[in-house]
Amino acid sequence: MIVGKTLAEKILSEKSGTDARAGDIVIAKVDLSFVQDTTGPLTVRQFQSSGIGRLARPERTVIFIDHAAPSPASSLSNDHILLRDFSRRSGCILSEAGDGVCHQIVPEAYARPGDVIVGADSHTVTAGGLGAFATGMGSSDVAVAFGLGKTWFRVPETFKIEVNGEFQKGVYAKDLILHLIGKIGADGATYKSLEFHGGAIKKMNMSGRLTIANMAVEAGAKVGLFPSDGTTRQFLVEVGRGNDYRPLDADPDATYEKTIRINASKLEPTVSRPHTVDNTALARELKGTKVQQVVIGTCTNGRLEDLAIAATILSGKRPAPGVRLIVAPASRTVLLEALEMGFIKTFIESGGIILPPGCGPCLGLHQGALGDGEACISTANRNFEGRMGNPKSFIYLGSPATAAASALTGEITDPREVM
Repeated sequence: MIVGKTLAEKILSEKSGTDARAGDIVIAKVDLSFVQDTTGPLTVRQFQSSGIGRLARPERTVIFIDHAAPSPASSLSNDHILLRDFSRRSGCILSEAGDGVCHQIVPEAYARPGDVIVGADSHTVTAGGLGAFATGMGSSDVAVAFGLGKTWFRVPETFKIEVNGEFQKGVYAKDLILHLIGKIGADGATYKSLEFHGGAIKKMNMSGRLTIANMAVEAGAKVGLFPSDGTTRQFLVEVGRGNDYRPLDADPDATYEKTIRINASKLEPTVSRPHTVDNTALARELKGTKVQQVVIGTCTNGRLEDLAIAATILSGKRPAPGVRLIVAPASRTVLLEALEMGFIKTFIESGGIILPPGCGPCLGLHQGALGDGEACISTANRNFEGRMGNPKSFIYLGSPATAAASALTGEITDPREVM
């Protein structure tokens, strides 16, 4: 009897040329490999010392300068010189400072349904929103993928996340993934594939899917996978890559290790409290928690749809006294579209600071580091102690709506109170 396959099993079977099942070890073709400017220098040095010599697929190898963009220190500028020189010598693609975050540009320009994608960054999983087996790996492992164009995987077991019902006003994909992580824990899906299905997922736009896939790793998952369907096709057409579309879904009789069912209509605006992503609470339960900084953007929620939600809430208003509002579009394309739609004007008129497309304050290298005792609510994906540059500060995570609402009140706020 032939048993159906999950999305992870289907993709790794195709790319390895085997009948891949959960638990198997396979060697799979890599369709795209990339690094960014904090992991890239080590990858480049490892590749150069490997003796391989040439990239397997320079046209599908990308270096992103996005984490310290523009560079705030000479040491980082020297790393950028190394990366630019390697790109020029090897013939790989260079995404320059200001182009945007790798996890936004990969879906915009490179990822295809059914691809295997490896990146020297844990949030490589973002491209799973398009139905790609996308996962983060160590710099040395990515150096091998650079040179060989293939790598090995243990085929992950799969959790089926079935989401049905209608999202209420003020509740978004970010609230769903924070709810899920709070439910199963930060290590609740270690090396699993999280596969998303159900009526609410079918109706979800690509921005929401990318947000959820981006944070799958915060539950320990190897990948976060969505079927490739009409929404995927529409997105690829909109970014000028309609020919990259292919339908892809799990088999109806696929075997899952676990099924988790969520009723979207019962979800509420959700926040992660310091200092772990699974330390969740409802936004309304945190009323009175003061914040000094609000960050809207990053690779999790810096897309046009996210900026639109925040701009609608902030339009004609200003942040509460003592609150700094920082906005970081995820890519140059998003910035240009946000300018055209008037969102950037709204943020500036609301007292916001607009950062160049990139990671901004998310990892604490520059642009928005917190002071001692300060609290920030951010639309990013991590709130670990010291994540934004200061171990004596506090980071809360929420949706763009929750972040914008909190900017207006100066405390963590359920966005339904101001919408």
